[in-house]
Amino acid sequence: MTTIKLKFVHAWIDKRRGGAKARFWFRRRGHKPVPLPGLPGSAEFNKAYAEALAGQSAPPIAIGAKRIKAGTIDALAIAYLHSPEFVSIPSPITKATYRNIIEAFARGHGDKPLADLERKHIKAMLAGKAATPAAANLWLRLLKKLMRFAVEESLRADDPAVGIAKIKTRATGGFHTWTEEEIAQFEAHHAIGTRERLAFALCLYTAQRRSDVIRMGPQHIRNGLVRVKQAKTGAELSIPVHPHLLAILDATPCGHLTFLVTQYGKPFSAAGFTLRFREWCDETGLPKGCSPHGLRKAACRRLAEAGCSANVIASISGHVTLAEVQRYTKAADQDFHYPWI
Repeated sequence: MTTIKLKFVHAWIDKRRGGAKARFWFRRRGHKPVPLPGLPGSAEFNKAYAEALAGQSAPPIAIGAKRIKAGTIDALAIAYLHSPEFVSIPSPITKATYRNIIEAFARGHGDKPLADLERKHIKAMLAGKAATPAAANLWLRLLKKLMRFAVEESLRADDPAVGIAKIKTRATGGFHTWTEEEIAQFEAHHAIGTRERLAFALCLYTAQRRSDVIRMGPQHIRNGLVRVKQAKTGAELSIPVHPHLLAILDATPCGHLTFLVTQYGKPFSAAGFTLRFREWCDETGLPKGCSPHGLRKAACRRLAEAGCSANVIASISGHVTLAEVQRYTKAADQDFHYPWI
C-alpha cells in the first residue's frame, strides 16, 4: 500500500482477476475505511473525499483546541482547506491569506451547524467589518467560495451568500503614482551606487511588486532580460533590462544572492523593505504617499505614455487582468516600442 499526498488517502493496485486497477481508500485511525471512486482530481473522487473528510467525526479531528463535528462550519473549513480547489492555488501568499481568513471565521463560528447559516447572518457579519471595506470585501469573497464549495460537495442544499453585494468604497485611485518631479527628486538625493538608488531603480524599471523586487539577484539577469517568477501570481516574466537600471547595477556592489540586503547582510522582508523605503523617502522630503508600489504604477504610466498597449504593459508588469492596466493607456492595440530599446 502506497500513501499519496491527499491526507488520509491510500492507494493500491488491485491485480485480482488478472487485471491491474488502481483503487483508493480514505483511511483514518478509529474509522471504517471508505472507498473513493474514480481517480484523484475527478469530480466523483473529490466529492467522495470531501464527504469522507467532513463526515467522520469520531474520533474527531483536532484543530488547535477545537474538536470537529460533522455538519458544522468547522467541518466545511476542513474539507475546503484539503480540497483540490484550495491546494492548487499557485501563490503561497494568496493561499496563506485565504487560510488565515477561513480559520478566523471557523474560530468564531466553527461549532455552529452549517445548515443554520442564513443570509441575514452573513450580511450582519459583513456590516460589522464595514470599517475596513477592502478587508470586508475579501472576507465576503472567501465566504462565497466556501458556500459554493459546500453546495457543490452536497454539504448544503443552498447558497446563502448568493447576491450579497460587497461594500461600496470611495474611489481613491489606490496607491499614489509617482510623478516625474517626485522621481527626479528621489534620484537627485540618492546617488547611483547606493542601496537606496538601486532599490528605487529595481522598482521603477521592472514594474514589479516589492515581494518580487526583494528576491531579485544577479542570477535573475540573463541575456539582457530580468527573469521573474512572481510570488503573488506565479507568472514567469522576461523583462528587458533598461539601460539606466543596467548602469545602476554595474555601479552598485553586490556580494549576495539578492541585490538588496539589510544592514546585517540579510534579504529584506516585504514589510521591512517598505519601512526602510519610507525612511529613504522621508530623507528626500517626499510626501507620505510615495511608496514602492507607486513606482510600479509609474512604470506602467511611462509605458503607456511611450505608446505600449495594455497587453504589452501587462506582459511586463504581470497583471493578471487588463482592467488595472487599461487605466494607463487609451488604446489597447496601437503600435508601440519599448522605451528602453
